[in-house]
Amino acid sequence: MSRPRLSFWPYLHDMTRSGGSASSCFRPKIRFVALLENGTRVLWAARMSKYRTGEITLAWGVVPALRQGMLCLADRFFPGYKLRRMASQTGADLLWRTRQNARLDIDRRLPNGSYLSRIYASTSDRRKQRHGITVRMIDLSLKGVKDAEPIYRLITTILDPAQAPATELATLYHERWEIETALDELKTHLRGAQIVLRSKTPELVKQEFWGLLMAHYAIRGLMHEAALKADADPDRLSFLHSVCVVQRRLARYAAIPPSPEKRTA
Repeated sequence: MSRPRLSFWPYLHDMTRSGGSASSCFRPKIRFVALLENGTRVLWAARMSKYRTGEITLAWGVVPALRQGMLCLADRFFPGYKLRRMASQTGADLLWRTRQNARLDIDRRLPNGSYLSRIYASTSDRRKQRHGITVRMIDLSLKGVKDAEPIYRLITTILDPAQAPATELATLYHERWEIETALDELKTHLRGAQIVLRSKTPELVKQEFWGLLMAHYAIRGLMHEAALKADADPDRLSFLHSVCVVQRRLARYAAIPPSPEKRTA
């Protein structure tokens, strides 16, 4: 399949907590949900709020960014009939993991081992078989794939197994965990390990955090352009090395004095 693969990214972290003895005092926490393009590891369509805001609430603001031709991957912590329906209405295909105990009756068994089922908004709807959304279920274990979990129970809107074989979809879903690499890039290489945000108020914390996301986006964008010119996979490029290159360039630009017009203004 040639669809861009994207992932939901739930994240909760105290980015303003100090590492010393003062770490026991209250510091604001933030929670954000974003889409990550798996191939380039570019973060986009992020929504952020205070940590009391649930991931599902933030996901409602992220889902509308999906478009036709995309394949959206999401973890089992993003359940819900309404959220799935909203996501599918964007035209994007979905490949979302579901909980092991979710009730999904078999409507029709397909030749490759997957089967068609329906999801409902409530137990009453299931009992009366109304307003069901037809989905394709894949229960699969991956052998020979490093760090794979024993069983993957996946729901997809791609109903034709010939268009997207079950094994291929399960392998694609495993790539969703590349978001952890982007998280490390954002938290460690840009913010700096054990370095707190400088801002002291909630509004400035938000501003600084969006600045970090923009910086990550810019660096990943440059890496993508470099990969295209070199006909290479962006995953093969070093994010840390790219940050160092950008930092060296920024020092040169910072040394340029302002124009005469600006000096006399």
